[in-house]
Amino acid sequence: MVDAHQTFVIVGGGLAGAKAAETLRAEGFTGRVILICDERDHPYERPPLSKGFLTGSQERHTVFVHEPAWYAQADIELHLGQTAVQLDRAAKAVVLGDRTRIHYDRLLLATGAEPRRLDIPGTDLVGVHHLRRLAHAERLRSVLAALGRDNGQLVIAGAGWIGLEVAAAARGYGAEVTVVEPEPTPLHLVLGPELGSLFTDLHGEHGVRFHFGARLTEITGQDGVVLAARTDDGEEHLAHDVLAAIGAAPRTALAEASGLEVADRSAGGGIVVDAALRTSDPDIFAAGDVAAAPLAFPGGAQPPGGRLRVEHWANALNGGPAAARAMLGQDVAYDRVPYFFSDQYDVGLEYSGYAPPGSYDQVVCRGDVGKREFIAFWLSEGRLLAGMNVNVWDVVEPIQRLIRSGARLDPDDLANPSVPLASLLP
Repeated sequence: MVDAHQTFVIVGGGLAGAKAAETLRAEGFTGRVILICDERDHPYERPPLSKGFLTGSQERHTVFVHEPAWYAQADIELHLGQTAVQLDRAAKAVVLGDRTRIHYDRLLLATGAEPRRLDIPGTDLVGVHHLRRLAHAERLRSVLAALGRDNGQLVIAGAGWIGLEVAAAARGYGAEVTVVEPEPTPLHLVLGPELGSLFTDLHGEHGVRFHFGARLTEITGQDGVVLAARTDDGEEHLAHDVLAAIGAAPRTALAEASGLEVADRSAGGGIVVDAALRTSDPDIFAAGDVAAAPLAFPGGAQPPGGRLRVEHWANALNGGPAAARAMLGQDVAYDRVPYFFSDQYDVGLEYSGYAPPGSYDQVVCRGDVGKREFIAFWLSEGRLLAGMNVNVWDVVEPIQRLIRSGARLDPDDLANPSVPLASLLP
């Protein structure tokens, strides 16, 4: 039971935490809601950091989840620029960096993820960047603009979503871009070789150079400033700036130190939660990038341990409210189909599902791949694991319903644009 004398604490000031606080009030909770943010900025959304805000088409004030005044109006107690350093489960208290202790009746951990660091010489040089926070994006936006003015060189380590979106933004400013990637195509571990080459061609048409099958081994410089980036196959790329875009790791230190169950790093890590986003402590919940939640669709691919950690906007947007309702004692089963989107140059795409390497036996395309107006489907024994619509819109709902159904589908029907996707539902 929840009453007005209870205190709900949320650790993490991203989209998941902010939407959880909003949902608690929307659902009628009248107790204390305390939101602890380790950044000084109010909670904001992260996709613009590598998209609209980075390109300059979106202004700073547009990235925030709520207007700053909203938190006081909703009676949300904000602790900006404060880091939770300890979780005392026995006393049901969160300890902040200044040793302030905050009691909770129920707690939500929405601590997110942090960028993986390059473990090579030269990362302390001026001009080595990561992109995770608004401050990172502000700095990088200025850097890209300067590189564009001066025909400067940007080297990006990693051809994942962040690396490719930054490459597109950098070319928009006129910067020269080289992307170093150990796999044979961009997004190889997400889309496989069948679709990864699409992004090689897309970025190549816009002047991006790729160096596949290699990793950075050293960033060289002079007087503390970047001059070049070297790879393990002996090549050297001129660089004025370097971006490390080699993935993110869940921020689980607080949970681990307090004895909460955490997934093995080989399986993606994260705080283990059940379908209601409850951790191994019944009064503590987790949502967003840090949560390793069950994933089970009929006939679908299964992640290691049956749990998946999803580092995308939709998971934070939907997971925060789901956790809030579970904290209120509502019956919650968080079973969203993983979803993300990307914008690069004139290509917009949406991806639904989960189809890691080795999980599928067929890729079927509907539409014109050459014109980059198509839908790709990843199948296993005729069952749909994932779908990606590229410059084709209003099809996410039927794609996700087909994934959920687990039905065996005729590949010819999937490939035929004249067959409505909704008609394939059982």
